[in-house]
This record gives sequence, C-alpha cells and structure tokens, in this order.
Amino acid sequence: MPDILIADDNKQIVSILEEYARKEGFTVTTAYNGNDALKKFLGAHFDIILLDVMMPEKDGFEVCREIRRNSTVPIIMVTARGEDFERIMGLDNGADDYIVKPFSPAEAMARIRAILRRITREDTSSAQTLTIGDLTVNLDEYTTQIGEIKITLTKKEVEILWTLAINKNKVFSRENLMNSLWGYDYYGDTRTVDSHIKRLRAKLDEVPHPLWEIKTIWGVGYKFEVSAL
Repeated sequence: MPDILIADDNKQIVSILEEYARKEGFTVTTAYNGNDALKKFLGAHFDIILLDVMMPEKDGFEVCREIRRNSTVPIIMVTARGEDFERIMGLDNGADDYIVKPFSPAEAMARIRAILRRITREDTSSAQTLTIGDLTVNLDEYTTQIGEIKITLTKKEVEILWTLAINKNKVFSRENLMNSLWGYDYYGDTRTVDSHIKRLRAKLDEVPHPLWEIKTIWGVGYKFEVSAL
C-alpha cells in the first residue's frame, strides 16, 4: 500500500484529497504548514508527496528544496492559477510535476497514479551503468559523476541525462522526451522539459566537460552531443 504525504494549509482541500487518496488505497499523512510537512517527511517513508506552494512557516518551495537534499521521492507541487513563475520555480527546485488550482481531486489522483506507474516500470528494469568519456551515470543508484566529482541531480534529471546520453548524437523533440519520461497520460506541457534541461545543464556545467554537451537543436529539441573521445 503506497504512502502519500499531503501538505496544504487549506484543511478542506486536504480533507477531500485525503478521502480520495484512501479510496485509491493510499496510506495518508497530512500536514498544514511547511515545518510540519518537513518533520513528517523526515520521520517516515513516503512514496509520493503532494505539496502546496503557499503554506505558513515554510513555503512549498523551501520544503521541496529541503526534501531534495535527502531524497528523490516524487513531488507534485500545487500552484496558483495562472502563476507560471510558481510552476517554473517548483520544477527548478526539484518537483517532478505540478497541478494548478482549482483542480479536481480526480485529476490529482490521475497525476499521482501516472508517476507511480512510471516508477514501477523503472524499478522492474535491469540495472545499468553508462560511461561516456568522463561521465558516468548509474541508473540503478541514480548517481552521476564527471570524473571523480559527484553531481547531485534529482531523479528526473538523472532520467533525462540517461535518455539523452544512451542515445548520443540523436535528436529528441520535447514531445519525445515528454512521452518517454513523463508518460502519455501526463497533463503538463513541453515547458516542463525546458525547465528540467535548464536546471540539469546548470548542475553539469559546474564541472568542465569539453568532450560532450547537452545541445539545443533550435525548433526541434535536444541531443547529447559527443566530440571525438
């Protein structure tokens, strides 16, 4: 039975989501402010977290950053209607998905199911390690190194890097990446891909890697370009 943490300062929303989640077979833990959400996260195991942006004590962005220092647990951020900057900030801070208020509980459950199905598929795949020049990506342990330097990436960033690198010099459209990594039943748009790529590049670029790069193919998408090794 999967465990979910629902964090939102609106008790009515939490109550409705809790009811739907229990019907889906989840064990539900609730929190109504950022500090409580972090305390409960640190004290238990969760399979997925639904995290509101606007909460007292610590907002959702800060909570997401703190969680990402310790865990790759999937996080869905709940943002205000029309606030693009909130969705972008959530993704930049390590969220896997976002949902915009007002939303139906059924939509929230569909997002949660989609992410958990994808994780189940990943967990049943064979363990693999990819090495290209000075880059090593371990998909089993979700670790990344450039030379001897470990690069701290989120689970989704590792998946993007793996997908591009294992298909080196192949161009992926944003739609290709969206369908491969988020699934056909994902409700977001291709800006999600751009935001994750931007964050991934920034982390990789902290260490020189002249033999390869994630390159933008304007009007098409992205590719992992490798020079002569």
